[in-house]
Amino acid sequence: MVCIGHTFGQSEEIAKDYFLRGEFEKALVSYEKLNEKNPRNRNYITKIVEIHQQLEQYNEAEEVLLVEINKFRQPILLVELGFNHSLKGEDLKAKEYYDQAMEILNENPSYAYGIAQSFERHSLLDQAIGVYERAMELNPKLNFNINLARIYGEQGNIEKMFDGYMNFIGQNRTYINNAKRSISGFISEDGQSDNNVLLRKILLKKIQSQPDILWNELLSWLFVQQRDYNKAFSQERAIYKRQKESLQRMVDLAIITINEDRRDVAKSILNYIIENSQNIEVILEAHEYLLDIETKTLESKDYYKIDDAYNDLFNEFGRYNQTLDLQIAYAHFLAFYMDNTEKATSFLKESLNLRLSKLEDGKVKLELGDILAFQEKFNEALIYYTQVQRNIKNSTLAQEARFKVAKTSYYKGDFDWAESQLKILKSSTSQLIANDALDLKLLISDNKFEDSSQTALKTYSKADLLAFQNRTDEAILKLDDLLENHKGETIEDQALLMQAKLYESKLQFDKAALNYQKIIVSYSDDILADDALFNLAEIYSKHLGQPEKAKPLYERIIFDHPDSIYFVEARKTFRALRGDAIN
Repeated sequence: MVCIGHTFGQSEEIAKDYFLRGEFEKALVSYEKLNEKNPRNRNYITKIVEIHQQLEQYNEAEEVLLVEINKFRQPILLVELGFNHSLKGEDLKAKEYYDQAMEILNENPSYAYGIAQSFERHSLLDQAIGVYERAMELNPKLNFNINLARIYGEQGNIEKMFDGYMNFIGQNRTYINNAKRSISGFISEDGQSDNNVLLRKILLKKIQSQPDILWNELLSWLFVQQRDYNKAFSQERAIYKRQKESLQRMVDLAIITINEDRRDVAKSILNYIIENSQNIEVILEAHEYLLDIETKTLESKDYYKIDDAYNDLFNEFGRYNQTLDLQIAYAHFLAFYMDNTEKATSFLKESLNLRLSKLEDGKVKLELGDILAFQEKFNEALIYYTQVQRNIKNSTLAQEARFKVAKTSYYKGDFDWAESQLKILKSSTSQLIANDALDLKLLISDNKFEDSSQTALKTYSKADLLAFQNRTDEAILKLDDLLENHKGETIEDQALLMQAKLYESKLQFDKAALNYQKIIVSYSDDILADDALFNLAEIYSKHLGQPEKAKPLYERIIFDHPDSIYFVEARKTFRALRGDAIN
């Protein structure tokens, strides 16, 4: 029996292969044999009919269908027979059979999906719409709004498409994320585009006529797509006032605004969370984000305000496990911004005296390692990182610790040991760690053999360390030295890229742009070309107000770098800049 089944399966594959290659006579013979062996499989009959039609043998196709209809008066077969008549130019005859299929639908609405699919397969979209709508009239429990929405989208009837999705998710909330994915292809970042305005009106009408936070959630989502975060925040407040269960949606929105560098909106959201949440963990998380924003916003002479704010929080909430993340953030602030590494280290060592889990202990020791690396006490840093690796094996934190071991060894100039650790991390379960490990490994392997003294790589790693230490100006100067003394070497494009990013961190976008342009001109075929194209496009579109210069750069990523990690975002932004209404 197994052998027969295997042979039968092979026969079906052979038939499909003949059909796909356009060898219709051979395909016909194969499918007729398959149909003889398994006459209950409707797909074989459909394929036989389709092959006759490809060969313009319409009478033969009609004969096959009539035989089947006499056996099984299925409405799908009537649609197929009607379509066969339309291919012969007999439109009135075709309509007769379509009407017969609809008569069966009137008797039994459960046939709707099959009939509509037959119409859709032949691009008879209006007829398919008629089937779905009639079925829902006959049986209100049926919900084909999602099918209708998809067809309306194909027809370009955007309003009816949006209505279809809204009607469907109104009854099937679990489908909301799928609906968002489908709708996102028809809206853009431009809040004034026709489709965006239309969807907003539909949602506002829903809010008025059918009060439900579902519509507020969708409206908030739309505003996020438009990067109109203040309006999204307004919707989230409305949702929270009606359903005071969780502020997690608000936290998620705050994180989006932080990542988009919309600090004013982020601060408003975070302050709202702090004022309204009853959950200590959420309040502490909001405070931590808020202090991080303040740290990046204030000048160094005002850092004492942040120091006071941290201490006020510890006075209010104490130094327990619950505030551990805040304690780690404070130690990082002391070391990396206040340059008070001694206080930071002693503060964290006090945290280690708490009754910590292995994971919590690992978090503290990772930060201690970072502070020691910041001080260039590399061997001591390696001890802490290695402890984390051993104590919580196979965890993401352990993999992060291994990466830090590699990075610290790289800072020391021990490139061979760093590379051996990075090879292991290429298969990390954390994609972010795996990508970072691969980037650093390539940097080392591409450059460590060019010069036996490894002068250029050592200079680059020193600049990298200075950047890690927040000594940005010194890092830029160190890279100037590298670029001056190692022109034409393989590390040059890496140095240009790192320096460009440092310029961006200082908001010196013109200088960053020059570096990216050098990479694009001199290293257009190298691995960093797409990084340079994307970053330069982002500078033109978001910081220098020159979108016309950004467009061809995004376009080059789309056509010349289809495998780039920037491809999706480049295509989206390019179409938005071009003014496309539909993605």
